[in-house]
Amino acid sequence: MLRPLTPPAKFSLHPLLLALGLAGASWAQAAAEPQPVELQAADEPLRLRPVRLLTPPGAPGQQSKPALVLSARALQAQVDQQAQAEGAVELRYGDLLLRADTLSYQMPTDLARAEGGVELSRNGSVVRGPSVQLFVDRFEGEFAQPSYFFSQTGGGGQARSLHFLGPQRLRAEAATYSSCPAVEPGQTPAWELSARTLRMDFEANEGLATGAVLRFQGLPILAAPALSFPLGSERKSGWLPPDVGLDKRSGFELGLPYYWNIAPQRDATLTPFVMTRRGVGLDSEFRYLEPHHKGQLNLAWLPWDRVAERKRWALNLANAGELGPGWLYRLQAERVSDDDYWKDLPKRISSPTQRLLASDLQLSRSRSFAWGEASSYARVQQWQLLQGTDPAARFESPYQRSPQIGMRLSTAADEGVLAGFIPWGRQARLEGSLELEYNRFDLPREALSSQLMTGERVHALGHVSLPMGGAAWWLIPKLSVNAASYALDRPLADGRRSAGRTVPGFSVDHGWILERQTRFFGRELQQTLEPRLLYVNTAYRDQSRLPNFDAAPKDFNFDSIYTENQFSGVDRVSDAHQLTAGVTTRWLESERGEELLRLGLVQRYRFRDQQLTPDGLPSTQKFSDLLLLGSAHLSQRWWLDGALQYNPDSGRNVRTSLRARYSPGAYRTLSAAYRLVRDQSEQLELGWQWPLFGAAAAREQTRSLNDAASGGVGCKGGGAWYSAGRLQYSLKDRRLTDSVVGVEYDAGCWILRMGAERLSTGRAETNTRLLLQLEFVGLSRLGSNALGVLRDNIPGYRQLSDPRSSNRSYD
Repeated sequence: MLRPLTPPAKFSLHPLLLALGLAGASWAQAAAEPQPVELQAADEPLRLRPVRLLTPPGAPGQQSKPALVLSARALQAQVDQQAQAEGAVELRYGDLLLRADTLSYQMPTDLARAEGGVELSRNGSVVRGPSVQLFVDRFEGEFAQPSYFFSQTGGGGQARSLHFLGPQRLRAEAATYSSCPAVEPGQTPAWELSARTLRMDFEANEGLATGAVLRFQGLPILAAPALSFPLGSERKSGWLPPDVGLDKRSGFELGLPYYWNIAPQRDATLTPFVMTRRGVGLDSEFRYLEPHHKGQLNLAWLPWDRVAERKRWALNLANAGELGPGWLYRLQAERVSDDDYWKDLPKRISSPTQRLLASDLQLSRSRSFAWGEASSYARVQQWQLLQGTDPAARFESPYQRSPQIGMRLSTAADEGVLAGFIPWGRQARLEGSLELEYNRFDLPREALSSQLMTGERVHALGHVSLPMGGAAWWLIPKLSVNAASYALDRPLADGRRSAGRTVPGFSVDHGWILERQTRFFGRELQQTLEPRLLYVNTAYRDQSRLPNFDAAPKDFNFDSIYTENQFSGVDRVSDAHQLTAGVTTRWLESERGEELLRLGLVQRYRFRDQQLTPDGLPSTQKFSDLLLLGSAHLSQRWWLDGALQYNPDSGRNVRTSLRARYSPGAYRTLSAAYRLVRDQSEQLELGWQWPLFGAAAAREQTRSLNDAASGGVGCKGGGAWYSAGRLQYSLKDRRLTDSVVGVEYDAGCWILRMGAERLSTGRAETNTRLLLQLEFVGLSRLGSNALGVLRDNIPGYRQLSDPRSSNRSYD
C-alpha cells in the first residue's frame, strides 16, 4: 500500500507531456497552503489510492500509455529534463511499482536509477536489491545483487545480477531458484536450482538454466549443462523428470522421457527405459489435433525380455475425425505381443478389461429432416483375448462384428423420450423409430473350442409411441417389435441353418412429480414425491434354439427395472406381463437446490409366469425382489448412500451396497464401503487421506501476500505427514485384493510420496509395485506416478500442492 503523506507529494506525469518543474511548483504551493478537497474531512490527510493502474481519463476505447506517478519526502525537478527524489520514494507506472531511498529519473531517455532498499514489484512478482537502472516504459534494465520472487511460478531466489529484457523476459547471472521459504543467512533452502545463467521467457513459457545443478537438502541430485523447464501448465519441448518404478515382476525400472512439442496441434513423448530384470526398451506417444481429425498413438517396445526370452510390445490407437460432409469415423485399437503381457507390464495397457483388447473401426453419417433424423453406420470390431495357459482361467470370447451395417430413423425428440425425457407441457403426438441392421458374427482364434456357432443376422427394431404430459406428470404408451433372421455356418440342433422370430410388445410408462415446502432439522426444504408405474406386455417366443451373439442379462437395479426387456442386445427378448411400481422422495434445499436426502423403493409384479429369464429357468415368482435405495448429505462433512436387493420369498437380501464418506475439511477424508452379492462375493473397502502429525494446520492455509513478497511459500512452522490409501478385503476369500497404501510428507516447497500398490493378476497371483515420488513445488516431479495412483484410487483425494503449484496437472 502507498504510504500516506501530509501534505501530499504527488505527481501524475505522462512522459514528455507534463512538466516536472510545474508539478514541483504545485507541490511547494500545496505544502505551504493545503487546500481542502471536496468530500474530504478538513483534518484528514489526503491519501493516494493503492490501485494497480493509473491512467488519464479519456474517451472509451482510447488507448494511451499509463501515467507515471512519483512521490517522495523531498523532490527536485527540471522541466522536461529530470527529477531527483529522496526519502520513501515511490514510482508507479501502470502495474509497475518501484520503491527506494533515492531515485533519479531522466525524462528524455526514460531512465530511472534507484539506490538504497530498492524494491520493484510488477504483476505480483517482487525483486529487491541495493540498486537498479531501468528504462521504465520498455521495462529494460539491470538489478544489482537482487533477490526475487516470480508470481507466475511461485518461486524465487538470488543472483549476482538480473537483467530485464522486456515485460516478459529476463536473464539472471550466477542465479538460484527455489519455491522454499526464505532462510537465515548462510543456510540453503530444502531444494535449490543453481545455474551459471538463468533465462526466463514467460511469453514462450520457457525457463532455461545453463550450468544447472539441482540440490536437495544440500546434496546434488541432478546436474546438466543445460536444463529447460516450463513456467506454467503450457507445453514445452525438453527432458521430463525421470520415471522410476519397482515391482516384483520387472524389478527396478528407470525411464527418461523426452517431450517434443512438434507444433501447436502435435506433440510426442519418447521414453527410453531400463528394467533390471527384463532389459532395455522404449515407450512412445504421439498426439495430434487437426481441424477435422484428432488422435493418439502409443507404442511400447521391449526388443528382448530376458525373463520371457522373447520380444514384447504393446500398441494402442485412438483416432476420430470427419471424412467428408456429415461422415464421421472413429478408430480404437489395442494389441499386445503375448498372453502374459497384462501380468508382466500392466501399466502399458489402457483397456479397462486388461485380458480383452478391442479393435473397433466405426463410420457414421447423420442427417436431420423436418420429421426427424436419419443415420447410417458401418462397423468392424475385432478382439484379442489374453487367455494364458491356465485352463481354469480361460473365458468365453464375445463375438466379432465383421462387419456391422445399419440405418436408424427416428422422429423429432424421440431420442429424448427413450432416454427418460419428461415432456413438460408437450402436445401429444405420435413418435417412433426404426432400426435396420446386418451383422456378420465370427470368433477370434483365441476363443474356446466349445464356441462353435457363427453366422449372419438381419434384424429390425421399431416402435411407435404417443407421449403426453403436463407440468407434473407424463404418460407414454408404446408399441414395439423386435424381429431377427439368422443364416448360420453350422446347423442348429434340429438341422436348420436358417431361423427367425418376431416379438411384439406393448408398454405404458406413467409417472408424477409432486412438490411441497417443508422444514427438516430447522432448514427450509422442498420435498418431492415421485411415483412411477411401468406396465409391460411382451409376447413369448421360444428362443432357446436360436443363437445368442450379443445379448446379455441386464444388471438388476433401480434403472434397469424400468425397462421393457431384461436383456441388452438383440438376440434375446424376455416375455413379460408385469407391472413395475416404485416411488422416490427427495429433500432439496429451497435456495440452492442441493439434494440432502433421497429415499426410494421399487418392485415388479408378474401377472403370469415368465419363461425366458436371465438365469435360464422359468420364473413363477409373482413379486420380484424389492429394491431400496437411500442417500444422504445432511451436512457438509457426511455423505451416505446405499442400495439393497431383498428377496421376499427367502427373506434374505440378495445384494447390498453401503458407502459412507466423512470429509471434515481439506485433505481430510475417510470412506468406507461394504458390497455383498449372495453366493458370489463379499467385500469391505476403506479409503482415506488424513494428516498424521506435523504442521497440518499450516498446510491448509493458502499463500499470503507476505509469503509471496518474501519469495517463499509453504509451511513456515515445519512439515506435515499425511497418510493416504485404499484397502479392499474379500471376506469370502479372506485376503486383500487390489489395494494401495502410501504416506506423504508436505514440507511446503517439496512433497515426498511413498507407498505400495497391490494388484490381483489371477486367482492366487498378485503383483506388488512400490511407489516413490519427490515433487519440487513450482518446478517438477521426480520418480514414479504416485500422485496419479493415489488420485485414481482414493475417493475424495486432493493433491497437496494444489494451492501452490503453477502446474497442477496430473502425471
